[in-house]
Amino acid sequence: MGDPRGDAGPARRGVPRRKSFAACTPDELAALRRIMEQVRLTPPRRRTRRTRPSSRGRRPDLRRTVRESLRMHGEPVHLRWQRRQVKLRPLVLVLDVSGSMADYSRALLQFAHSARRAAQRVEVFCFGTRLTRITVPLQRRSPDQALADAADLVVDWEGGTRIGDCIDEFVRGWGRRGVCRGGVVVICSDGLDRGAPDTLATAMERLGRLCHHIVWMNPHKGDDSGYRPQTVGMMVAEPHIDVLLSGHDLSSLTELAVLLPKLAR
Repeated sequence: MGDPRGDAGPARRGVPRRKSFAACTPDELAALRRIMEQVRLTPPRRRTRRTRPSSRGRRPDLRRTVRESLRMHGEPVHLRWQRRQVKLRPLVLVLDVSGSMADYSRALLQFAHSARRAAQRVEVFCFGTRLTRITVPLQRRSPDQALADAADLVVDWEGGTRIGDCIDEFVRGWGRRGVCRGGVVVICSDGLDRGAPDTLATAMERLGRLCHHIVWMNPHKGDDSGYRPQTVGMMVAEPHIDVLLSGHDLSSLTELAVLLPKLAR
């Protein structure tokens, strides 16, 4: 990942990295979007059971060593090594675009566009009262065009919220197809769910069995290190969340970018 904390020239100077998106002026939001365009995420990875030759490692490659010895007619040879191959974990972003998230949803979509361009195994979904896959429009190079095309697909933009129903739809329609199997799922929502709590609890439990980690970004958390969920939706979801972040400003999105490679373990 090109370090999102690094300097990118004059465009970064004076940009409020710790100012909530909800409090930013249009000019400040435009500057933040330009910074997010330059973010290059390092997707989470996992070690597979397959191995590959290596110049050094912890596991000797006995087959290759013996084969080399036979080629040298039994003469002593250097011990050959092998290491396990590394594969990208799926990364899935599920973004709440309901009315209560209006101050944050466009900034999070911009971040999703940067993530989608950083790696191939990235899927992006939006939800309010229904789930919409927006992975394809976010493939466009132009951020403005990508976000406009994505917005055209989302029919419930800035409407109500049914988190449990949408997570359940994701698990049944996409999760069981392997979209998030062994991957990291990032849910961006304030947890204001108008659906049945039992539906959300069941959906989160099933999602937790499918994926490697669940990260929840709630702008209401802000910079409060002692934050405790207050809404019913967040209280129901909390037992199934592995990492809780805020996602309310540029600094918190940088925190997610730094965290992702560590979730491979």
